[in-house]
Amino acid sequence: MSAQAAPSKRSGWGLHPTIIAAGWVSFFTDFSSQMVVPVLPLFLIVVLKAPVLTLGVIEGLGAAMAGILRLLSGWLSDRMGHRKPLMVAGYGLSNLIKPAFALAPGWGTVLALRLGDRVGKGLRSAPRDALLADVTTAQERGKAFGFRRSMDLLGAALGPLAAAGILLWSHNAYRLVFFATLLPGLAALVVALVMLKDARRPVTDTHRVLPRINLLALPRPFQRYTLTLTVFALANFSEGFIILRERSLGLAPALIPVAYFVMNAVASLLSMPAGMVADRVGRRRVLVLGFLLLSGTYWGLGWIRSAGWIWPLLALYGVTVALVEGNQKVYAAELIGPEQRGTALGTFNAITGVAGLPAALGAGLLWQAWGPRAPFLAGALVAMTAVFLLLVLVPASRGRRAASA
Repeated sequence: MSAQAAPSKRSGWGLHPTIIAAGWVSFFTDFSSQMVVPVLPLFLIVVLKAPVLTLGVIEGLGAAMAGILRLLSGWLSDRMGHRKPLMVAGYGLSNLIKPAFALAPGWGTVLALRLGDRVGKGLRSAPRDALLADVTTAQERGKAFGFRRSMDLLGAALGPLAAAGILLWSHNAYRLVFFATLLPGLAALVVALVMLKDARRPVTDTHRVLPRINLLALPRPFQRYTLTLTVFALANFSEGFIILRERSLGLAPALIPVAYFVMNAVASLLSMPAGMVADRVGRRRVLVLGFLLLSGTYWGLGWIRSAGWIWPLLALYGVTVALVEGNQKVYAAELIGPEQRGTALGTFNAITGVAGLPAALGAGLLWQAWGPRAPFLAGALVAMTAVFLLLVLVPASRGRRAASA
């Protein structure tokens, strides 16, 4: 067990209390966030009359902003020796800014608010992932990350249902949905302040020496893994385009959040089992399957002509999320030592996050130039490239045989 490994205290689920707390914070935050996500593209296009490329600009710049700040926040959490302050600041900013979307008069204001929301995500993500790795051993890390991601996705599933209910009741009053995000947002902030606890991390010389923010200074396997996941990030562009694809196929506005619920419900149910399977069979196998499923899902979204196909394809997309999102971070954490973990995860998240800018801009340009099929077919091809790189460049993880990290 590492120097940062958890003490023996566990909950009834066999998880450290910090993991449980992080799960509840993620639940309420994503409940709030995913009330916004399926509504914001419609609000931009239908209410504010913005072009589709605007969605690519907003989501791309937001992803890049979050990515850059993940690097800095991960480095700073290593320097401070504490993760919680940055997590609280990040969750607080994101959750308190979302209701302001209701007051936006134009897409420029939406851009500014979205960037503020992504600043909050950038502040919290790397310290949170590092904290989860700090309080777990290698043998249980997939389960812990999977639990946190399951709670995150459970909130992400229920949030769109709440948004759909508000839209049905109010006859598509998008701004009312944004106002309603305040309640789950405040709940997330209270839980973060009261329940989250930092790991007991001994203050050694490694905490007093500034960690280097330099991908080339990190281990070679970590570098190759980051490159591979960056290519995958280029394929996995903003889910806002999936929402616009649903609209282009004629799905009613109030049903779009319900479709989003299906996706997130599947992902929530499968995330923890996917982490546990990866603990046993190795993460690379699970990631390869996830990459292949994303390629197939995008191929389907590109070619379908009926809105009825949206439902099984979004369920399949939810399986992809469950297989990839938690395990990709666990594998990154296992490729680095605990004294550099925050910096390394911040570097990983920064590079893959910044890839969201060309991904979203490219999707917007392809949509405007060749129609709604083009970005999904291009994404399917890029995802297959990522599969090739994962098999060629990245060593297989060892599952249960992995040494404690």
